[in-house]
Amino acid sequence: MQRRQFIKTSAVAGAYSLVGSAVLANSNLMQVGGVTGADERPWFNRSMRWAQLAFVENDPGRCDPDFWLDYFKRIHADGVLLSAGGVVAFYPTEIPLHHRSDFLGNTDLLGYMMEGCRKMNMTVCVRTDPHAARQNVYDAHPDWIAVTADGQKRRHWANPDLWVTCGLGPYNFEFMTTVHQEIMHKYHPEGIFSNRWAGSGMCYCEHCVENFKVFSGGMELPRGGNQTPAAGKYKEWNVARLKELWFLWDAEIRKIRPDARFIPNGFPDNKITAQLSDIFFVDRQGRSGEIPPWSAGRGAKELRAGGMGMKPMMHIFSVGVEEQPRWKDSVNTEAELRVWAAGGVANGMRPCFVKFGATPIDKRWFTPMEKIYQGFHRSERYLRNTASMARVAVVMADESAGETQPWQRNGSFHLQGMYHNLIEGHIPFEMISASLLDAEHLKPFKLLILPNIAALSDNQCAQIKAFVNNGGSLLATFETSLYDENGKKRPDFGLADTFGVAFDQGVEGPMQNSYLRLKSNAATGKFHPVLEGIEDANRIINGIFRVKVNTVAANFPSPLTLVSTYPDLPMEDVYTRQPDTDIRELYLREVGDGRVAYFPWDIDRSFWQYQSPDHGKLLTNTIRWALNEEPVVTVKAPGLVETTVWRQATSMAVHLVNMTNPMMMKGPFREFIPVDAEVSIKIPAGKKVTGVSLPVSERKAEFVIKDGRVLLTVRQIMDHEIVGVDLG
Repeated sequence: MQRRQFIKTSAVAGAYSLVGSAVLANSNLMQVGGVTGADERPWFNRSMRWAQLAFVENDPGRCDPDFWLDYFKRIHADGVLLSAGGVVAFYPTEIPLHHRSDFLGNTDLLGYMMEGCRKMNMTVCVRTDPHAARQNVYDAHPDWIAVTADGQKRRHWANPDLWVTCGLGPYNFEFMTTVHQEIMHKYHPEGIFSNRWAGSGMCYCEHCVENFKVFSGGMELPRGGNQTPAAGKYKEWNVARLKELWFLWDAEIRKIRPDARFIPNGFPDNKITAQLSDIFFVDRQGRSGEIPPWSAGRGAKELRAGGMGMKPMMHIFSVGVEEQPRWKDSVNTEAELRVWAAGGVANGMRPCFVKFGATPIDKRWFTPMEKIYQGFHRSERYLRNTASMARVAVVMADESAGETQPWQRNGSFHLQGMYHNLIEGHIPFEMISASLLDAEHLKPFKLLILPNIAALSDNQCAQIKAFVNNGGSLLATFETSLYDENGKKRPDFGLADTFGVAFDQGVEGPMQNSYLRLKSNAATGKFHPVLEGIEDANRIINGIFRVKVNTVAANFPSPLTLVSTYPDLPMEDVYTRQPDTDIRELYLREVGDGRVAYFPWDIDRSFWQYQSPDHGKLLTNTIRWALNEEPVVTVKAPGLVETTVWRQATSMAVHLVNMTNPMMMKGPFREFIPVDAEVSIKIPAGKKVTGVSLPVSERKAEFVIKDGRVLLTVRQIMDHEIVGVDLG
């Protein structure tokens, strides 16, 4: 095999040229990711710490590639994602119309970086971006350019010198296929990752018009509204067309290197993404607006929910500020970078920082990132996860009942509220797609949570009933199972016999100034466990909407009953007209070895909107009551500490991510507020603890073993700590 040589052409940083012939030809036959012989794992399951360097056009000749190679070595990066082509080629492309960087000269920035990374045994993937093109492309192939609904060729929204390309037409299917083939022949990367590959909104070019017409049996592309037959058919066609493009690019690069993969940046359907991917880059670069820090790891949970399982996922997170407008040459605070990276890793992703521009201006991020990655390197044995040990699963809806009624608005808030509550309660959990509720997918879990999963098919309802009948527990809220998979309203809940209540043909609300009465057991005088910590409140605020139901099962406890709406003005009239009712607002049942809790009101959505601590305690207590088993891990800590728990081949790991911060709901973090956490970890049956460590902080773990559990206090958690438990 011919090898290429790189020779510095001057003393100026970044001046380099390529001497020799074809690059790494047949490299897949000799090495994968630079690792030879010893490691038999596929390349996509090998690398644990990634770096993405997104070149800009004037980087060639200005940036210092040797600095980056040295930096990758210092931070123990073992995977890299380098910009290659599409909008700009950073290598000497020979394809007409493929714009070669005006600053490249006779050099090969991509090739130099790839060679250096492979010498360090790094996995190397490349990035392409096909979403925009220059005037010469427009002049040669105007049909490749996206068209607006009013028939105008689409200028780029951020750079008016460029044109937006159609993602579903020949620009991608023909031109970019050739680009990918050239890159594979020249460099043999392990994978090609495409950014903005799926188009930039609906396109009305001649190819889209004709292709959609053929697919739909003669329909015109929709031009308004999401509820029309054409809109539904377009969604179906868009997924099918992108899937076709994915298959095309993947097949073409595998012809050149059989173990290579095409990796799309996003796809309209998480289930298809999970099914088709051997590796995936989850692009959650940072926070903007009012996004909580736990959103970093939610992308991993959602992909696993769709069937991704334990296939490797890389968390792309930016060192920059991710607000609108975009300031791509600035950097975020150290605290924000650390907590965002930690959230991804704690949820089973492998970190992949991205820097836009290889000639950095603001360099404050270098040292913090070095510390972050060195901590992950020390923790690697506790990050090679084989399975989540969470026993709680939150169902993620596949279909929506729509938002046609006032009480169906802000439907996403139900899941948001439940998600936040589980984080606040230090409860490890996973998510699961409503289409994957068969016994095999539910086997790892004891408790299934349905946050207003209103639309469920008869088969899905049957699967949930079977789960409960076999000893599983259930918590559901509001309109769960009231609609079928097509959004058609049922006369009764599909899970009515499981809930023990029947739909009473109505929804009450918005409820103004309504409350919930807290009651002790009349016979014992004791309060139910779901009211722990709020027993002395007498009553707490209600939600906004409640489903009217009738009881069909006997012997429900009554810890929570309705205090009906009464005026909130004038002040003289603010008094309870009916201090109590016998209308239950929480239905609790025991079914064999399982338990069922049903809230007929919007507690999860209300919790997200109003953040009432009483709602939070009620939800957390009810989840723990329904779980009805010794938890794998318990954490007592002030503030918000995300808790996840994982198994590895010979160990288990509990992640503690400290999100306690005044900037939790509106970043960036300025600094950390350290917290102490009391942690209790259940030792798996048949296993012996041979050691406990805190690899992130490198502090000594002072622990005891008592009653089959590891007990320790983890002190002064800044952003992230891992409790690693070695098992014999």
